[in-house]
Amino acid sequence: MTVGAYQVRDPRTGEIERALRPPTSAELGDLVARLRAAQPRWTALTPERRATALLTWREEIDAARDELVAALTADTGRLTESVMEVDAVSGMLERWAAQAPALLAPPPPRQATIPGIEIRGDGVPYPLVGVISPWNFPLLLGLIDAIPALAAGCAVLIKPSEVTPRFIAPLMTTVARVPELAEVVAMVEGDGATGAAIVNLVDAVAFTGSVPTGRTVAAAAATAFIPAFLELGGKDPAIVLAGADLDRASSSILWGATTNAGQSCLSIERVYVEDSAYDEFLRMLVEKAERLRPAYPEPGDGQIGPVIDLAQAVVIERHLADALEKGAVVRCGGQVERLGGGRWCRPTVLTDVDHDMLVMTEETFGPIVPVMRVRDADHAVELANDSAYGLSAAVFAADTATAMAAADRLRVGAVSVNDSALTAFVHEGEKNSFNASGLGGSRMGPASLSRFLRRRSYLINETTRPDPWWH
Repeated sequence: MTVGAYQVRDPRTGEIERALRPPTSAELGDLVARLRAAQPRWTALTPERRATALLTWREEIDAARDELVAALTADTGRLTESVMEVDAVSGMLERWAAQAPALLAPPPPRQATIPGIEIRGDGVPYPLVGVISPWNFPLLLGLIDAIPALAAGCAVLIKPSEVTPRFIAPLMTTVARVPELAEVVAMVEGDGATGAAIVNLVDAVAFTGSVPTGRTVAAAAATAFIPAFLELGGKDPAIVLAGADLDRASSSILWGATTNAGQSCLSIERVYVEDSAYDEFLRMLVEKAERLRPAYPEPGDGQIGPVIDLAQAVVIERHLADALEKGAVVRCGGQVERLGGGRWCRPTVLTDVDHDMLVMTEETFGPIVPVMRVRDADHAVELANDSAYGLSAAVFAADTATAMAAADRLRVGAVSVNDSALTAFVHEGEKNSFNASGLGGSRMGPASLSRFLRRRSYLINETTRPDPWWH
């Protein structure tokens, strides 16, 4: 590998800043060798000592908060979500430092069904975990797998998206200030070629990104005979039933659909509203959506940031054109604009939509809110499940029992009840992606840490047994 042709672009201005700087094959090999050499010292530390190192890292991240926010804002063009990312990672480090020691404690010995045989167990961390992360939440999704892997005792090599490499330098400065971590954490620039090389050099890979790329990673991991933990795309539905608090539902769904300009795998990307609630819900939704403004010319001037990746603007335009050609009606927004050289999309509410449209079936990854009228809860669930995806969903109803009756039938990994996109903040609940939205163990809850351990059993016979062949 040599310096690639990919050019790092400013999402707010469209200006090209510099060429990407991926490592050469030799540099990557040397880095992997260094991480592998240091990992035994890291895993030999007690879980409590590793937790202390994570807390020290948290202090360094908190001290570098302004620098990290500035770098993330330069990477993504948005401010509010960048602040949220840094704060979320700080909280994540605190949570894993508190929980990991107990989760890593060996289970108590137990007796086997065969008399006289005792079973003991422990977990052996994968020596080196590769993390390949996307551009929409560069810091958060770069570390959401890395932190529990470190707590488990693994070394970690992270390759963020080539679209958002600016945060790497300030983050690695914080790592360098924690000597134990500096030996076992590395982060490199690179595009798909670097990611492909990493898969062949590590013992397990955690990937967050699109379904097509996830399939490629899965195939490469299978060839390398290593586990792959894949968090892929979504087309999250929201269901609004009769009797729901429509003011709450419209606000929550609008936030879930437009935060980070809709550039999130768990964004609400389609809405099914029961007939009797439809007109009032739509009125509220459009009224609120029209109040949101682009965060331009300064990042703090509005709520909606730019389309971060230029290629994604093309996808949004294609989905909108397809919907309009097939009869969709634009209630607000409706186009990708050019402001200051960047690409921006105002919150867009569409009606008269159906499942023949790309905007209802493929991941849009933009602030587009298609709203469809449904007969009843059964109809809503049927349409919500008519998808290649199965990441998460939201249900709003008059009471929890009614909402849960619908939620229980949804083929997704997590359902926010009377709220939207709660998995962005609540990481304690274990969940698995359904359908094409992912593969592998839960990245939420205690299982997020146990993914990075291979389980080992000791079967101990302390009795005197006769020779099994001749007795």
